[in-house]
Amino acid sequence: MHRAFAARSPHKFVTYMNRKAYGLSALALVAGVGLNIASEESSYAFAQELDAAEASEQTEQSAEPIFISQEVVQPIVEAPSPDDDAAVDVKASSLHELVGQIETEDALSEQLQCLAGTVYFESRGEPLAGQLAVAQVVINRADSPRFPASYCDVVYQRAQFSFVKNGEMPTIRTGSEAWERAKAIARIAHEGMWSSAAEDALYFHAKYVRPSWSRKKEHRVTINTHLFYR
Repeated sequence: MHRAFAARSPHKFVTYMNRKAYGLSALALVAGVGLNIASEESSYAFAQELDAAEASEQTEQSAEPIFISQEVVQPIVEAPSPDDDAAVDVKASSLHELVGQIETEDALSEQLQCLAGTVYFESRGEPLAGQLAVAQVVINRADSPRFPASYCDVVYQRAQFSFVKNGEMPTIRTGSEAWERAKAIARIAHEGMWSSAAEDALYFHAKYVRPSWSRKKEHRVTINTHLFYR
């Protein structure tokens, strides 16, 4: 028994060891595959947890209020000052028609009062084009550096307009049609709603006088009884 066992032992032992080694290898392989699968599942689960955490963080961040670093200012349209005479948006085929469309019941500002007063006293007997030309001269002077910078200062400048007496304007018949026309002409000229034949004229005089300064000026236009110069 012992000898027979000894005779068969080497082959059986090797076979046994090979089978054992194969079994161990197989177990090791299975174990390795199990570990890899477990590792992959663990990594996948961890990645899912990270994705969930990032999504939660993004949701929390999106829920937070967003502050703008600079002020957002909406432009506000300024209301016109009570002293300003608003532009009148009208359409007319003639100066006469335009004058009829101008609102004259509102009170005039001080500057427009001076402009309308000049039209009234200097040209109320003239056609509308002549009245507009007189107003244009006052406006041109106020725009010129050679004269005062406001309508009233132009009108009250010493020895410029003969109707001004002792630095004062005479009393206006405010209920007259002539005054209503003068107010309308003043608004039209001030807003530039109608072109004047006087264009850039700075001086004018009546036909029945011949002032010495007129010989040194450039004649622009004659309207009825008034001559206008630059």
